[in-house]
Formats: sequence, structure tokens, C-alpha cells
Amino acid sequence: MNHCISGQSPSQGATEARTESENAEVALQNIVEGFQRFRTEVFPQQKEFYRALASAQRPRAMFITCADSRIIPELITQSSPGDLFVTRNVGNVVPPYGQINGGVSTAIEYAVMALGVHHIIVCGHSDCGAMKAVMDPPSMESMPTVKAWLRHAEVARTVVEQNRCSCAGRDTLEVLTEENVVAQLDHLRTHPSVAARLASGQLFIHGWVYSIETAEIKAYDAEQGRFRPLDSEGSIPMATPRPRFHPR
Repeated sequence: MNHCISGQSPSQGATEARTESENAEVALQNIVEGFQRFRTEVFPQQKEFYRALASAQRPRAMFITCADSRIIPELITQSSPGDLFVTRNVGNVVPPYGQINGGVSTAIEYAVMALGVHHIIVCGHSDCGAMKAVMDPPSMESMPTVKAWLRHAEVARTVVEQNRCSCAGRDTLEVLTEENVVAQLDHLRTHPSVAARLASGQLFIHGWVYSIETAEIKAYDAEQGRFRPLDSEGSIPMATPRPRFHPR
């Protein structure tokens, strides 16, 4: 039985239910009704599967992405419950190790050390509100915590601004989104648990950018220094540095 999250049509509650005129009561009712359908229609058909998940998890990868409601990692990768250890935040940010001992850092350490994941994917996306805010700092003046958090994306904005001539013909938001993923991969490598397993070849890191409109994913190729389509022929683009040690 396939347990992955399948797509939904608008008639199943995807877009038409969330109109500007929808009030708070209707919004909550839609969420509760969705749970009730899951509990009475979906769960009974997959009871054994969920029973097996109840006592342990062994995810295939950690997936760090944006909190944007349009991005559903399990949907776009057609993954089942238990396959992805997901961490979401505004701007798919990974703070450098030691700066903020918060949820992202804790999740990374737990995923690597306790769950033993072999892959960490940092995934940005098109039309990212966080990246738009990074491009327009005054827009964050009324949101001080967002402004503070997105300082971790400042390096990406500086790279784009100082290399504007190299971005000719490309949308600035698109380039910034890619550079932010590269910046967060650099931050990710400062975490000791990640650095140790990268060095021994036991962990692989990936930088993706997902297009909401086309469902295309571009992946960062560290050797070529550019993003390539994930579905292109040949090897899967990787952001992982070469290992330097053999695992014990």
C-alpha cells in the first residue's frame, strides 16, 4: 500500500476553501473536518502502517524548508509518514552553530546524532515572502523578531548586491533565493555533528529550490558551482564536500 501524501484538487479543499471572505470560524471548521476525514476514512485503511510507526522512526532524510503554507515536503517528494524529519521556519534558515541554541540547531543535532539520517536537504522556493523582505528591509520594521531572524540571510543579499553584473538577465528574487540556500548550507557545515559526518562520508547535504508554479526543483551542484534541474540526466546534483576520513 502506498502511504504517501497524494495531491488534492480544489474541490477537495485546496484553494477554493481559502478565499479572502473566509472567516476564522469557517477556516477552523475546514481543518477539523479534514482531521475527521483522516480519522474515519484514511486511518482505518492504514492502521497497521501507523501501528508500526507508533514506537519508532527512521527517516530517510532531514528536510529543512520554509514555513510557507504552499510548501509541503511530503507532497512534493511523495513521501510517507516517517520518511522525512521536517524542520520549517521563515526563510529556510539554518543559524550558524553557537549563535542561537534554538529549534533548528537542536533538530539538526538530533537528526544526525539520534536518528542517524544520511541526508539533509535545505529547500528554498519561488515567490518567497522572506526573501522579498530581505530585499526590502524597511518592510520588516514592524516585525522585529522576523528582522532579527532574517539577519541569517544577510550574507545572501550582500552576495547578490555585490555581484549584480553576474546576474544579468535573471530575476533578482530568484538569484537571492538560490544564494540564500547556498548560505544556509555554509551555516549547516558549522554544526559539529554535521561537520564530523561530512568529513567521514556518512552524511550528504543538498540545496534545493522548488518552483511552486512549475513543480521544478533545481539542486545545487557544488562541483559546478551552480543550480541544475533535479530531473536532468546524469548524476544527482550534490552540495556535499569530499570526505577526508574513513568512518570508524
